[in-house]
Amino acid sequence: MVRGPHSEGGTIVTSKATPADVLRLEYVAKFEYTYAAGKYASRFMAALKESGELYGIRCESCDKVLVPPRPVCGMCGGRTGEWVEVGPGGVITGYTVVEVSFIDPMTGVERPIPYGFAFVRLDGASTNIYHFLEENRHDRIRIGMSVEPVFKPRSERDGTMSDIVHFRASHGDNHE
Repeated sequence: MVRGPHSEGGTIVTSKATPADVLRLEYVAKFEYTYAAGKYASRFMAALKESGELYGIRCESCDKVLVPPRPVCGMCGGRTGEWVEVGPGGVITGYTVVEVSFIDPMTGVERPIPYGFAFVRLDGASTNIYHFLEENRHDRIRIGMSVEPVFKPRSERDGTMSDIVHFRASHGDNHE
């Protein structure tokens, strides 16, 4: 330890630790928790779980329909008000095919690769959600492709976005 004078008459004590002095413990901690999603996300997720319906909320100022719903419009700053059913179909507005493995934060399970991931604009919505695609080949996905959600069986839903397993090409959309 090093002791030295303090400008106000006291003593400052500092420690100079070397790497050999440091105690290091490796420990994997598992914390299970729940959190309040808020009234907008809670209502959205409850409808998804119970009926498989998707909702947005309309901005009172610019008339955009925001998905997921929120109290304030991110585009104009206006208040939102009217709940609007959207989808379930939509179109791809951006996508990628992921070829690097990672642990899915929603499930804790490593996702098999490759997999498709896209921005989807649900029918009737003004904003995008992002989600997994059934398709995982670049040459079979395109901007503007019509897609529809594939839901978990109702008995397995838990009121999260993972209640949608993935989006797949809509019937009649030629993506070959």
